[in-house]
Amino acid sequence: KRTRKPSEVIQDSNFRKLPQLSSYPDEFKPLIEEKIRLFHGRKFVFNAFNKFCQENTKGYFTVVGDAGMGKSSIAAKYVSENHSPCYFNVIAEGRNRPEQFLNCIRQQLINKYDLQDAKDADLSTLLVKVGKKLSVDKSLIIVVDALDEVEQESGAANILYLPENLPERVYFFLTRRPYTQDKKRLRISVPSQELDLSQTEYHQLNIEDIKGYICLFLNFDEQYKDALRKWINRRNINAAQFIEQVAEKSENNFMYLRYVLPEIARGIYNDLTLQQLPSGLENYYQTHWIRMGMDDKPKALKVKILFVLVEVVTAIPCEMIADILKEDEYEVESVLDEWVEYLKRQKIEGETCYGIYHKSFLDFLKSKRALDSTRRLFKEVNQDIANYYLGEKGDNLG
Repeated sequence: KRTRKPSEVIQDSNFRKLPQLSSYPDEFKPLIEEKIRLFHGRKFVFNAFNKFCQENTKGYFTVVGDAGMGKSSIAAKYVSENHSPCYFNVIAEGRNRPEQFLNCIRQQLINKYDLQDAKDADLSTLLVKVGKKLSVDKSLIIVVDALDEVEQESGAANILYLPENLPERVYFFLTRRPYTQDKKRLRISVPSQELDLSQTEYHQLNIEDIKGYICLFLNFDEQYKDALRKWINRRNINAAQFIEQVAEKSENNFMYLRYVLPEIARGIYNDLTLQQLPSGLENYYQTHWIRMGMDDKPKALKVKILFVLVEVVTAIPCEMIADILKEDEYEVESVLDEWVEYLKRQKIEGETCYGIYHKSFLDFLKSKRALDSTRRLFKEVNQDIANYYLGEKGDNLG
């Protein structure tokens, strides 16, 4: 054991002061900025990781938590404060393959440590090269988010081909959803530790962080704070009651708050009392689905558009969705605008493309595929996608 304080120490910062992100890959900058904009708390996680680094000369530290518990935000916060090499797996953007991870981390390490003869090096070789450049009071910490979203062929190899052994002063900070042992895929010969956010010992700390997050919306978010307070005042309740009950409704889920608080501010729940708000993330998705009338026949196009995004997985332009479904592009764009909170817009080769924002919503939509009310629509969408690609292939041959 050693008492050396690791060079990377997380600091609590004002959420309105965003760090310079010039040192990070461009594809991660929007994600990091969004995740840390209203970041609050989670000191117990960072303290546990710092303690792990103090007590071990190398190793793997993994944050485990259910969908929406803030794992990606924790990873983004650590990266933003410590300028650590990082990789964020995002299934909805098709950025979740081992080769993509290696290429990205390799380039970051080459740039950060001025590595020579490393452009084709594997991860173990890269880490050894970096290890030789580290002074005794410095360490390398690589942050990898969302291991559960990795797409990798089955086999004996570790997930993302992470090394079994690590050089001295090299650490990995990982996040993932709960898993069974057969899905772990991380056989290692170095110290390791897991912090499960859902454990009883962290329950009160999670509640305090959730309440602090709600306070940020009420007091500092310029876009929503005034409307939220009007909603509260119309119901003759005070801010403390609102914070307490919404925190309870959230079931310690930050993603729930990310959706519900803006929707309250926009008037979507003007017909509901505080007690009538949905409880928990899954129930929230279902409640919103029903309130949007998605099970009604006239809304079939809306369901099919979402199913296209589920099946294609990677972000695609509105024009492509319209072509697949043989629908008017303006109608498709109108539907996409209605679901803007759940979708991620990004520019790809100059085109605005759409994908599912969070894996929890992707999982919810996948569960809808098997229901009798939507099974037929799902089959139609699959056929439409197949016809689209067959037609595109035929055009290329022609």
